[in-house]
Amino acid sequence: MKDFNFNILQNCEFGMGALKKLPDILKKCGSDSVLVISDRGLEAIGVVQKIKDIIVDAGLTYNEYLDVIPNPTIEVVDAAAKIYKECGATSMLALGGGSPMDVAKAAGVVAKYGGSITDYEGVGKVPGPIDTQIAVPTTAGTGSEVTVASVITDEARNYKLSVLDPAISPDYAVLDPELIMTAPASIAAACGIDAFIHAMEAYINTAATPFTDAMGEKAMELIGGSIRRFVANRKDEEAACNMMVASTFAGVAFAFARLGNIHAMSHPVSAYYHTAHGVANAVLMPTILEYNALADQGRYAKIYTYVTGKEAGPDFEPIMLADAMRQLNADLGIPACLADVGVTEDKIEVMAADAMKSGNILVNPRSSTQKDIEALYRKAMYAK
Repeated sequence: MKDFNFNILQNCEFGMGALKKLPDILKKCGSDSVLVISDRGLEAIGVVQKIKDIIVDAGLTYNEYLDVIPNPTIEVVDAAAKIYKECGATSMLALGGGSPMDVAKAAGVVAKYGGSITDYEGVGKVPGPIDTQIAVPTTAGTGSEVTVASVITDEARNYKLSVLDPAISPDYAVLDPELIMTAPASIAAACGIDAFIHAMEAYINTAATPFTDAMGEKAMELIGGSIRRFVANRKDEEAACNMMVASTFAGVAFAFARLGNIHAMSHPVSAYYHTAHGVANAVLMPTILEYNALADQGRYAKIYTYVTGKEAGPDFEPIMLADAMRQLNADLGIPACLADVGVTEDKIEVMAADAMKSGNILVNPRSSTQKDIEALYRKAMYAK
């Protein structure tokens, strides 16, 4: 067994109604003024107001930035950092999916150390700690509440840049399943499959350890047994709890083991075509599972059992997992191929070049050249 280490950076609070603990968390952090970073969709359905009421009723100072967009840009980060400095807040609360959390992490860096978030692109470029970060996920998908990464779109390059540093990892994660029980079915599906892919890629890649295996296996077990129920009925409390916990476990797994070709290839798709991150991952997944099957060391059988609820018998072949995941996508209403989400062949070479810049390529279970990535994009264009 190879050497490995782990250190969970967050204090995680899980439970129905866990939001009520926010004032206590802020007081523990020594912050009496918080900037909530979220989006207009959550404002429209009253979730932002719910957070505001809890904070204001506790006698704490509330400010907000609500213009986060999907696949957030450098300009969004700059705007959030500017408001944070102007309002005099001492902590940030990211409310939503991965986009508000990515913005809060990046804005925390820019507000503290200046410049542009592009100055901190890469691994370990943040000079030191940033102000208190509290993550409150409203989707069961990204796991960003427990990761050291912020992914921001640089529109000038049509590129998703990554900032990876323990200094930006949230201090607290508040996991309240009530918040994901109002999500539309399409969001629940895309986010849920994203969480499963986080766990799966962390489980099969070359950086996996017994610690990440434990997190990833439990995440896949919970998601595999709950995602169909949850998409069918978001009011299913048990399924909501399972999805919320599993998303965080999957986030812990890939925070330590990274991911693989699915994520490396999905980021350019989102950057060029503004495809939702979870959808891009899901569409690419069966094709890449087929490609990685050559490197399987018996793990596909376990994943197959988690997804189907059936034991992988003596006749199991790794290709059966790709077929099972293709069926799961269909069950959840996720498009079958890249062409269905607007991807065109003229961008394949440039997307492949961008994908090769990802560190996730290096830990994918089967090694890949740029030509391999181009071939995978082409196969996923019309795969059914």
